[in-house]
Amino acid sequence: AAALPSAGRSYGSEAKEEEELRVRYLDDEHKGIVVLGLNRSHAKNALNKNLLKMMSKAVDALKSDKKVRTVIFRSEVPGIFCAGADLKERAKMHSSEVSSFVSKARATVNEMANLPVPTIAAIDGTALGGGLELALACDIRVAASSAKMGLVETKLAIIPGAG
Repeated sequence: AAALPSAGRSYGSEAKEEEELRVRYLDDEHKGIVVLGLNRSHAKNALNKNLLKMMSKAVDALKSDKKVRTVIFRSEVPGIFCAGADLKERAKMHSSEVSSFVSKARATVNEMANLPVPTIAAIDGTALGGGLELALACDIRVAASSAKMGLVETKLAIIPGAG
C-alpha cells in the first residue's frame, strides 16, 4: 500500500493538471475497496504508454496489498469507458515499439485478470478494443444502458492484442 497514495489522491508518473490514472482507497464501511479511474478526457481514455505504465504499477502494488478486498475499474470521463489503444501515439512509434507496447498491454491486462481479489468494471459509455479487453479481464462487468462495446479489430481481421 505504501506504493500507492491514500484515499482521494491521484497517482501519476509526473505532475500534471490532469492525472491519467486516479487511485482512490475508500474508507469507513467501504474500506478495502480501491477505485482505479481512467482520466484521459482529451483522448477518450485511450491507452498510451504512460497510462499502461501507471496501471501496471498500480495493479502490481494492489496484488500484494492484503487490505484490499475489491478493485473497481471505472472512467473519470463521462460517456466513455476506454476507446482502446491510443492510435495517434501508436502511429508515431517505430515497429519495435509497437510490439513492446502490445506486449505491455497484454501483460497489464493479464495482471488485472489475475488479481487475487474480485474486480469490477463499471462501464459508463463506450468500451472499444483494448478498453473492452480491460473490462473483460475483470470478474464482473456492470454497464450503463447507454454503454456501447466492441472489438473493432475484428473488422480489420486482426486479433485483439491486449488479451
